[in-house]
Amino acid sequence: MNSLERMLDTFAGESVDRLAVQPIFMTLAARLHGVTYSEYLLDHRVLVEAQLRMIEAFDVDVLTLCSDPCRETQDCGADVKWFADQPPAHDPLDPFLKDKSQLLALKQPDPLGGGRMHDRVNGAAYGRQQVGDEVPVLGWVEGPMAQAADMRGITEIMYDVVDDPCFVEELFEFILEMETDFAKAQLDAGAHLIGIGDAAASLVSPAVYSEIVFPYEKRLVDAIHALGAPVRLHICGNITGHLPKIAELGVAMIDVDFLTDMADIREKLGPGPAILGNLDPVKYFLHSPAQDVKTALAECHRQSVTKFIVGAGCEIPPGAKPANVRAMAEYAREAAVP
Repeated sequence: MNSLERMLDTFAGESVDRLAVQPIFMTLAARLHGVTYSEYLLDHRVLVEAQLRMIEAFDVDVLTLCSDPCRETQDCGADVKWFADQPPAHDPLDPFLKDKSQLLALKQPDPLGGGRMHDRVNGAAYGRQQVGDEVPVLGWVEGPMAQAADMRGITEIMYDVVDDPCFVEELFEFILEMETDFAKAQLDAGAHLIGIGDAAASLVSPAVYSEIVFPYEKRLVDAIHALGAPVRLHICGNITGHLPKIAELGVAMIDVDFLTDMADIREKLGPGPAILGNLDPVKYFLHSPAQDVKTALAECHRQSVTKFIVGAGCEIPPGAKPANVRAMAEYAREAAVP
């Protein structure tokens, strides 16, 4: 059974030869490949080759194109701050849509227009050339709340959901079209599935999530499904209060951060989605012995019951101990599966 088959059979609730291993590697992949993170981000070939090295070194079951939250906003015309060896960032004091009226004149970026979105699309094509249908190529888009925070600023969008929900809905409509187009371009190029990263959604109340954020996440998930691809949802942070609505999204897989109680996850999500998580990346990959990684994964697996995918609650940090990273695949091979 290859990695793509293992993932798809897990999603379907069918028997697999071993657990799938799908942690998020970004900064660690660049470091072990011997390049700066800016080099990793600016050339899809470097990113894919670093991901291939992680697959070979740590026996993981995914080639991840997720990299940074600036691609879409930058292609809309925003300036970002670049650093030699860490992710770029938006200026929190000067967000792209500091003036809300700018949204009215904003044009949709072309994901094939030669910008950073196009580089990720090229990464999907290059990655698929390298792995074929042996390993799933994970494309990536920003969710509505995360992308709104990138464009408007995290502080401003938090005020907006209370003070100006009509503007938020207009911005979410723009984002929905942009991310659907971006997902389609990646899938057309070769991605097998799409991840939606919506970390900022964990910061709003369950009521705001249900009334404002969820409808647009649902529409984005449905749009990707209409393109013929499964969806992996990533909302780091505490999403315990959001779980009843997340259960309605219909995603194939959800990443669960360590701040969310794993005991609640399967009960509130039901039997549908595969669950990855929810190890604390810093505790278990920087500060613990490798055996503790296996022990913690075993407990997560026990609580998930079925459709469990091995990984941490969020990105594996760049200083992770190699033995601890290898422990994920070791547990996947040793664990009992249906």
